[in-house]
Amino acid sequence: MTTTVLAPVTPSVRQASPRRYLMCPPRYFEVRYAINAWMQPGIGVDRRRAMRQWLALVAAYRAAGHQVDVLEPVEGLPDMVFAANGATVVAGRVLLARFANRERSSEAAVHAEWHRRHGGGFGGHHVRQPVAVNEGEGDFAVLSNRILAGYGFRTSLRAHAEIAELTGRRVVSLELVDPLCYHLDTALMILDDRADQIAYYPGAFGAASRRRLARLFPDALIATRQDAYAFGLNGVSDGRHVFIPAGALDMTELLRAAGYDPVPVDLSELIKAGGSVKCCTQEIRPALETAGLPAQRAAVRHRIGQSQDRRRGER
Repeated sequence: MTTTVLAPVTPSVRQASPRRYLMCPPRYFEVRYAINAWMQPGIGVDRRRAMRQWLALVAAYRAAGHQVDVLEPVEGLPDMVFAANGATVVAGRVLLARFANRERSSEAAVHAEWHRRHGGGFGGHHVRQPVAVNEGEGDFAVLSNRILAGYGFRTSLRAHAEIAELTGRRVVSLELVDPLCYHLDTALMILDDRADQIAYYPGAFGAASRRRLARLFPDALIATRQDAYAFGLNGVSDGRHVFIPAGALDMTELLRAAGYDPVPVDLSELIKAGGSVKCCTQEIRPALETAGLPAQRAAVRHRIGQSQDRRRGER
């Protein structure tokens, strides 16, 4: 059984906001090692098909009015297509990744170079080299004034303190216990980062984290194990359109009933390496500049104006 929102809304309530994404084409994609439970080294991969599927995702984003920047892939780094893992950008502040596995460790420098070169375009003057292991948006999910942070398989708890210090935001730590949901972005999806609505699969989390999620997000959409294992939570939302793997049928219906517009995308080739829509998509959240205020002060004003509905369960 799945659980819908407590108070269904009409589609007109949902409002999309323009986004900027960083993505990397799967030019050198293959499954040649195993660093998660989905990977089977040597499994056949059709790179041309993977590229067509990736291009379809890019086209879907652009058709919805979003900007897509392209990170040049590097030969010998087959997982670079999963760009979400390379950094986390919050209000123009960048925490770079430090990968848990040596197979992906060289990707970090490529992301670092991109952010240092292009950060001025989104206010990204604060680019932080991490101390603790973190795998970017794989384990950091950004809400209006909080960050949900996973740990258990990849990202270290110490990294939660790093991103809290860099962004000035409260971090909610969540323990992952299912090896098939090895990153937070395979177990939980942000649906509306202004109203703080999420979807998640309870079975991916430890008992204390399940209780915390239920308390903080009583209106969350609850995914089935089948949808979670179809990467149905590895989606991207702009507040209205939810770009979601094509195989997540129950989640697609839940989203539609909750007033969102699901946009199914077939990324079946990339799923062979344990990633889908969100894994391919690093969101570039720009600094907020209003009336000449620095980004941090502007962000505070923005949060104060919207805080009343977002403090449920935090006392």
